[in-house]
Amino acid sequence: MNLASTLAAHFNDHVAATQDSAEALSSPLLRAIDVCFSCVTNNGKILACGNGGSAADAQHFIAELVGRFERERLPLAGIALNTDTSILTAVGNDYGYAQVFSRQISALGQPGDVLVAISTSGNSENVRHAIQAAHEREMTVLAITGGTGGAAAKALRETDVHVGIPHDRA
Repeated sequence: MNLASTLAAHFNDHVAATQDSAEALSSPLLRAIDVCFSCVTNNGKILACGNGGSAADAQHFIAELVGRFERERLPLAGIALNTDTSILTAVGNDYGYAQVFSRQISALGQPGDVLVAISTSGNSENVRHAIQAAHEREMTVLAITGGTGGAAAKALRETDVHVGIPHDRA
């Protein structure tokens, strides 16, 4: 296959994934919006985490909350747990990388807050520990994963929200 046909295949896959997502994700996305809206309107905050590209997604999401999205409004409380290199390296060194998010949630999370846990596979150990810590702090979890969500989806409670992107390619 040549480069032009490879690019065309990627675009076609993207269109198909977008169409599949529109149908499959409308219900969980509406629940996610309700959970996040309830959190911030009740003086809660949204904590977000992920690794690699998911870390970039978490950081971008929080930037839109604190900044603005589409219109001028008051800032909304949010923290990207993957952005503080001093915390990440100190906790990673002292407790292990699996604890870099959960330790922050134990320090910052309050009942009524929301954790946005992003993991393509759903199997990132530190994200799974973050979900557990959020539950211990009486937080709601919004997990954004690929496919079936792996271990992260299995760790969710009935009151949590799983947005599983219906595609098998990361």
